[in-house]
Amino acid sequence: MYINEEKLKELHNHYRIHLINGITGTKAANLIATKSKSGLENVAVFSSVIHLGSEPALIGFILRQGKVERHTFENILETKYYTINHINDTIYTKSHHSSAKFPRETSEFLATGLNSVYLNNFYAPYVEQSLIKFGLELQEVIEIKSNETKLVVGKITDIHLPSNCVHENGFVDLQNAGSMSIGGLDAYYNLDLQARLSYAETSEIPKPIDFNNNGRG
Repeated sequence: MYINEEKLKELHNHYRIHLINGITGTKAANLIATKSKSGLENVAVFSSVIHLGSEPALIGFILRQGKVERHTFENILETKYYTINHINDTIYTKSHHSSAKFPRETSEFLATGLNSVYLNNFYAPYVEQSLIKFGLELQEVIEIKSNETKLVVGKITDIHLPSNCVHENGFVDLQNAGSMSIGGLDAYYNLDLQARLSYAETSEIPKPIDFNNNGRG
């Protein structure tokens, strides 16, 4: 199959959406949770969370254009705090349900059966069933002019994860946490670790390394 730009524009909208979302491969599956100043909790599934840097620890996510209400984004702008929570293999159906267009006065936590929990006096709720989760403070919002989307940049202030999911060198075992990825718009994949590989050198082919290796050999 070959599709050029002209043909791409002629495709049915739903077909094109599935195609473009699918060819980029799987993306991290996360729930972003917020709370409004009035106290209403919100949680929604996102597949656009990306690592931006480790020092400072910055994480971004893409907010798509559209005329629908963006409760998550509005809460972040209002309070500056939010949490990102890994979707795992015990909650992916409930997590996907959170993408429904619930009215503002409805908490997706209550509507989907996900549980909110507050940790270490952080303003926004975490998803209790998520094993790997972290709290962030809003740093900036970058407008992407090409398609009127936004890159929301947050600084990690708090991290929560089970001790058996992080090794002595900081390596995070996502498979052990049951974390999942999303393909396209609605396909959920389990993560299957094949190997860790040594730091790539021009003089030799990378070799498998163990969990506690620092990645340099």
